Amino acid sequence: MIYGHDPRTGEAVGTALPETDRAGVDLVVSAAAAAGAAWRATPAAERAEALEAVADALAAKVGELWQTADSETALGEARLRGEVARTAGQFRLFAQVLRDGGYVDAIIDHADPSATPPRPDVRRMKQPLAGVVAVFAASNFPFAFSVAGGDTASALAAGCAVVVKAHPGHPNTSEQVARIVRKALPYPDLLGLVQGMQAGADLVQHPSVVAAGFTGSVAGGKAIQGLIDEREVPIPFFGELGSVNPVVVLPSAPVAEVATGFAASLTMGVGQFCTNPGLMFVPENDELRKALAAAVEGTTGGPMLAERIRDGYLGGLQRLGELPLLAEGKAGEGSWAVTPKVFTTDLDSFAEKLPGIGEECFGPASIVVTYREISELPAVLERLDGSLTATVHATDPSEAGEVAEVLGRRAGRLIWNGWPTGVAVCWAMHHGGPWPASTAAAHTSVGATAIDRWLVPTAYQDWPEELLPEELRDDNPLSVPRRVDGAPAR
Repeated sequence: MIYGHDPRTGEAVGTALPETDRAGVDLVVSAAAAAGAAWRATPAAERAEALEAVADALAAKVGELWQTADSETALGEARLRGEVARTAGQFRLFAQVLRDGGYVDAIIDHADPSATPPRPDVRRMKQPLAGVVAVFAASNFPFAFSVAGGDTASALAAGCAVVVKAHPGHPNTSEQVARIVRKALPYPDLLGLVQGMQAGADLVQHPSVVAAGFTGSVAGGKAIQGLIDEREVPIPFFGELGSVNPVVVLPSAPVAEVATGFAASLTMGVGQFCTNPGLMFVPENDELRKALAAAVEGTTGGPMLAERIRDGYLGGLQRLGELPLLAEGKAGEGSWAVTPKVFTTDLDSFAEKLPGIGEECFGPASIVVTYREISELPAVLERLDGSLTATVHATDPSEAGEVAEVLGRRAGRLIWNGWPTGVAVCWAMHHGGPWPASTAAAHTSVGATAIDRWLVPTAYQDWPEELLPEELRDDNPLSVPRRVDGAPAR
C-alpha cells in the first residue's frame, strides 16, 4: 500500500492506496487509448472548451485541494492556492493556443509545373501523436507539475490521452485531482492514474504509450530512458532532470539587492525548485560576501517534501562540505526539516573540482565562487553542465559581453537582474536546456510551445481537397495562420 506522509511529523496521512499492478496499468492505458481515438477527432474549438472546463473545475475546488496537498507536502495555504491558480491558468493558456490554431504549423506549397523538376501540391501540418502520453508527476509541485500539470495540459491540448504515474509524495492529492479533471472532461478515461514504482515501469513500456514526460532527478530520468531503450518500438522521452542555474554577479551589480534577492530565491519553498540558484559567481568583494552571509543567516529552513528528498539534500551537503562554509540559516521545524547552507571557494579551486562540484544539490544549498577578473569567467562557465536558467546581475550591460555569450549556450532561459525561481506560464516561455537540464533541449515543459512535444507533422501530396484537414484547405474555414507559397497568410 502507498501512504502519504506529513513532512512536519513524518507520520502517514490520508487513505492508504493500493499499488497498480501490471493488469491494472494495462486496463488504465487501454481505456485511455480508446478515449484518445475520439479525442483526436474532436475539433480544436471543442477541445479548448473542455480545457476551460477543467480549469474552472480545479479553481472551484481549491479549498479542498490545498488542504489535502498541505497534509502531504507542508507547503502551506498561500503557496498551494497560488499553485492551483497557476495550474488552472495552464489549461486556459492551451485553450487560447487551440483557438489561435498556429500550433499546427500549417504550410501550403501549391503545385508548380514550371519548376525544375515540376513541383506537386504539398501541404503540411502537425497532428497529435496517435496513442497515450505517459506523464511522471513531480514531487515539488503537487498541482502545476503533477496530475493536472503542464505535461498533462499540453498533451490533452494536442489531442492525446494521458496516463499519469502519481508521485509517492502526494498520492491522495493525485487521486483527488484526477477525479476532478476526469469529471470535467467529455471522455473521463482521457486521464488515467497509476500508483507505485513498478506501475511507472509498466506504464512507460506499454505498447500503447507513444511518448513520455518526466520531471525529477537525473537518476530517475536515466532509469526511465533505460526502460524505453528496452521497448521494441522506441518513443520520445521529454525529461527535466537537474539544473544548478548559475548566477553571475558582475562588478557593477548593487550589493544589497543581490544579497537579499539571492537569499530569498535560494530558500523559496525550502529550495525545492528546479530553478534554484545553486551556483553563484561573484567578484572578490568583502562587502558583497558579508552582505550575502548576513542575508543567508537571516533565513530559516523548513520540512522538505519527503524523507528521501531530505536524505538526498543531506548527502549533497556532505559532498559540498569539503568547501568552506560561508553562511547558514536557522534550522527549520519538522521531522524532515533542513537548514539553508551556502559554501564558498575561489574560481581556480572550483575549476579544479569540476565536474563533480558543479552537480545539483536539490534544496536550499549553493556555492558562491569568487573571481578576480571578468575575463577569467568564460572558460570556467563553458565547462558547466547545461541548466534551465542562467542569470546575470549588472547595471552596466557592457560588462556582460562574453559571459552572456557563453551562458546562452549553457541554459534555456537567460535572466537579467532577476532570479530564476518562478517560471511564467506564457507564450514565449522556454523551460528546458542542454543535458542534464532536459533530455530534449529544443523543447519546453512550460509555455504555449510545450504542445509541440506531442505533435508530429504529416505532409499531403496532391491530396483531394475534400479529404484534407480543414486547416489545409484553400478556403481556410478555421482561419488558422498559415504559410502559403512561402508567404504568411491567414
